[in-house]
Amino acid sequence: MIALAVLAVVVVAACVVGVVLRAQSGRLREQPDGGPSVASPELGRVGVGAGEPVILHFSAPWCGPCAAVRRVVSAVVENPGDAGTPVHDIELDLDENSSLATELGVLSLPTTLLFDGNGRQRFRVSGVPTANDLRQALAAL
Repeated sequence: MIALAVLAVVVVAACVVGVVLRAQSGRLREQPDGGPSVASPELGRVGVGAGEPVILHFSAPWCGPCAAVRRVVSAVVENPGDAGTPVHDIELDLDENSSLATELGVLSLPTTLLFDGNGRQRFRVSGVPTANDLRQALAAL
């Protein structure tokens, strides 16, 4: 009987954790401290901080949701909406750029980062963002 009660508690806890993680997936989070800047040679090497906003997303060939992020980012870059300014899209393979991913604190795929024209990280998304959220974030830059 005790084993059944423990099993029920574990199942309920797992469900709660799953609901919380799912609610966080794809949510745009502002980075108030700005995170790393282009003072990082790795960020400068990939093109962050060249004077225009950048959408940097990490992916891998084995990542299914990364294809959805690619489609969303392409739609935003082609039609930035109210942002008005050109946006640079950079997609990096996690396996080939593991040191930069570590520096930026990328723990899961897909992860999308938005940088302003000065190379400061302003927003971060784990999971698949919506095009609307990305456009609103770009307008704030």
